[in-house]
Parts: sequence; structure tokens; C-alpha cells
Amino acid sequence: MAHIRLPEGLPGILGPMAISPDSTKALRELVEVLLRGPNTLTSAEREMIATYVSAQNDCCFCQLSHGAAAAEHLGGNYKLIDEVKSNYGAADIPEKLKALLAVAGKVQKGGKQVTADDVARARNAGATDREIHDTVLIAAAFCMFNRYVDGLDTWQPADPQAYREMGQRMAHEGYIRTN
Repeated sequence: MAHIRLPEGLPGILGPMAISPDSTKALRELVEVLLRGPNTLTSAEREMIATYVSAQNDCCFCQLSHGAAAAEHLGGNYKLIDEVKSNYGAADIPEKLKALLAVAGKVQKGGKQVTADDVARARNAGATDREIHDTVLIAAAFCMFNRYVDGLDTWQPADPQAYREMGQRMAHEGYIRTN
């Protein structure tokens, strides 16, 4: 049971956002820009960064919902998303993404964990300053989102299947509701 009274049937971050739409409007806009806005990193890559950080933070809702969105962008490749979460270094992803996930993992532990060597590795793998910037921002934002979801002990479906439809909606419709 959530630590505060939340609307029934709204999983994860959706419950708290529903009780405070004015204060969370900026969060929805931020995630829309970070994960779907114009960028040289694909939406799938950015969703994988969000998924990886959320998995490291053990946030069930965020890792499964954003993992489902990443898989949707990849034609339903859930196996790759599981590999990224468990051992991205062995996953069949570009070296640039591996280097960016290493940076994201350091941000998840604490911003000062990121070293000049981590950034140099990303640059050597072809990452631009903007891509490094956005990786750090996605990782930092998802640490906040994960803590928002778990700090309120929100309801989160345990069955990964429950997240497939959610991931499809996120991948195709985005994060800003118009209704």
C-alpha cells in the first residue's frame, strides 16, 4: 500500500502525477524531451539508458515500463533489453552505447563518480558532447523518477507482461497526455 492516498489503478509514477498535475507537468515535459525529442541518440538508446539506471536503482515500474518502450522501438526485442540490464558490456549494442551506459551507471552511483576517463571512453567510441550531456541528464532524471516512484511506495504490477501495452503507448504516443 502506498505511503499516501493515491488514485486506484494508476501504477508507478502515474498515481503521484495524477494528484499533482501542475507540479508534475514539467516532469512529463522533461521526459518527453529527454527520451523522444530530436537527438542523435535514438529513442531506443535513450530508453535503454533510462531502463539501465532504473534497473540499477531496483525500480520495478521504471525499468519494466521504459524497458518495454525500448523493446517496442526495437521491434519487440525484450531479450536485448534484459541483456542491457544484466550485463550491457556483453550485449549486442554499439560500443558508443556501452560507453554511455558506463557513464550512466556512474551517475546512478553519484555524479562525482564520473571521471574524465569515462568521458574520454565515450568520446573515443564516437559520443558527442551533447550525447554525453544527455546521458548524464537522463541518468540523473531517472534517479529522481525512481525515488519518486519508490519513495511513495506506489503500486507496481509485478508481471512484466503488464508493461507491454504501457511500453507501446510510451513509444508511440509519448509522455505528455493531451486528454
